Amino acid sequence: MPRREFRHEFRPGRLVAGLSVLTAALLYGGDAAGAWQTPWFVAFPVVFGGLVLAGTVAALHYMVRRRRDRSTASRENTEAPASTSGSQAMR
Repeated sequence: MPRREFRHEFRPGRLVAGLSVLTAALLYGGDAAGAWQTPWFVAFPVVFGGLVLAGTVAALHYMVRRRRDRSTASRENTEAPASTSGSQAMR
C-alpha cells in the first residue's frame, strides 16, 4: 500500500502548545463574560506547563520519527551502491 503524501507533516508539539494557549484564552474569555472567576496568575502555569509538555511531546515525536526513518533506510539499502553504477564506474 503506497504511503499517503500530505501537504505538511504532523507536528504534535505545536498542537499541544496551541491547545495550552487556547485553554488560557478560554479561561480568561469565560472570566470576561462573567461565567466564572479566573485569578490573574492562572495563565502562567497553564501556558508554561503546556509549553513544557509540548517540548516533551515534540522531542518524543522526533525520536520516534528518526528511528522509523533509520529503519526504513536500512531496509532500502539492499541494492548496489550508487558509485558502482554511475559515471564513476566507467573510468
